[in-house]
Amino acid sequence: MSDFTRIGVVGGGTMGAGFAELCIVNGLDVVVAAPTADSVARSQRRLFGSLARQVEKGKLSAQARDLALTRLRFTTDLGDLADRQFVLESVPENEQKKLDVFAALDKVVESPEAILASNTSSIPIARLGRATARADRVIGIHFFNPVQVLPLVELIGSLRTDEKAYLAAEAFVGGTLGKQVIRSPDRPGFVVNALLIPYLLSAVRMLESGVATAADIDTAMTRGCAHPMGPLALVDLIGLDTVAAVADALYIETKEHSYAVPPLLARMVDSGFLGKKSGRGFYSYDKRP
Repeated sequence: MSDFTRIGVVGGGTMGAGFAELCIVNGLDVVVAAPTADSVARSQRRLFGSLARQVEKGKLSAQARDLALTRLRFTTDLGDLADRQFVLESVPENEQKKLDVFAALDKVVESPEAILASNTSSIPIARLGRATARADRVIGIHFFNPVQVLPLVELIGSLRTDEKAYLAAEAFVGGTLGKQVIRSPDRPGFVVNALLIPYLLSAVRMLESGVATAADIDTAMTRGCAHPMGPLALVDLIGLDTVAAVADALYIETKEHSYAVPPLLARMVDSGFLGKKSGRGFYSYDKRP
């Protein structure tokens, strides 16, 4: 277990809201910072809806849910994170946006012992640390969607990350939050995405070239390889824009063709077909908050 009790989250999207929910259910005090009142409202709907579903499924009592919500606050002011001991950045996978967040957090978060973490899928932790004057306290903590359900977390330290900070983060994620932690070097794609992204892009290329339909590609992998979800359905779940952004970052750093974004994926993103969150990707969905 760790000593972190005051947690901050920057970004109230799917991953940020999921992390916030995980923390409040585990008894931690959480402040979620989102850029606008509209984004705060969306994050609230997302988190409240998730908790409601947990109650409906019998995985959480109504009393436990109500108690957890007393530990949660939302804000549009990063200054409200000043007293936080651990802050997770979970904004879209855009390097400049993340650098801006870390530069701002460095000025706002008061404790020099606080850990500033990123849920990035691909951006080098060393580069994010350089946006601060405390690179030794900056670490990568890569959760998977849905955060509340999937057990794995990749923990990534840069060459500047202090080992004590790394161990404190490991105790927090593995002990307090109960996740399975694996260590990853600060390399392109870390462990999971270095393997996953080429696989997903290969499925898109297969569809694009007319080898098989989306349904047949996914059925081949779920029924033939015992994957819990087909690659194109997984792209829809992750978000086509997120997959494309991660792939772009990996390609820029490695220049490996396996990370190059297929034209079909790029055109779908340009058209606003982002997967489950937009209601349409490789499949169509009933779009809900």
